[in-house]
Amino acid sequence: MNRDEYFMDFALREAKKAYKKGEVPVGCVIVKNDKIISRGHNQVLSKKSGVYHAEIIAINKAGKKLGDFRLEDTEIFVTLEPCCMCAGAIVNSRIKRVVIGAMDPKRGFCGSIENVLDRQEMNHKSIIETKVLEKECLEILQEFFKILRSEKKNK
Repeated sequence: MNRDEYFMDFALREAKKAYKKGEVPVGCVIVKNDKIISRGHNQVLSKKSGVYHAEIIAINKAGKKLGDFRLEDTEIFVTLEPCCMCAGAIVNSRIKRVVIGAMDPKRGFCGSIENVLDRQEMNHKSIIETKVLEKECLEILQEFFKILRSEKKNK
């Protein structure tokens, strides 16, 4: 297991926490100097707010821990490509590197629909690495939505 896979495994553990709560299973960790400084998983349903995405939660925790909104020299490992809101938060937080498990062709803003992290007009650009533990990241999402569709069909 290489370094990126090692930290993505922790993000997957966060996604599993969301899964167990009935939330869309997305998880992430923020790393600085090879140490996890914050973790997050989706909590949209439990918090009854569309902003409680894994990335936003982890970014908020990291900012509090570091005492600054600027998360320079950090990396975020996330199981699913960030949406527009989360990609914007990554830019505003100045996260250096974004490591993505699975791409999201319907909502992803780090290369699928648009790449907010590499726009010339933005004040910050992040390095992007994709498809790290992609199979595992896709499997948990596919399983979640398969069960969700089955439950809806049986109602």
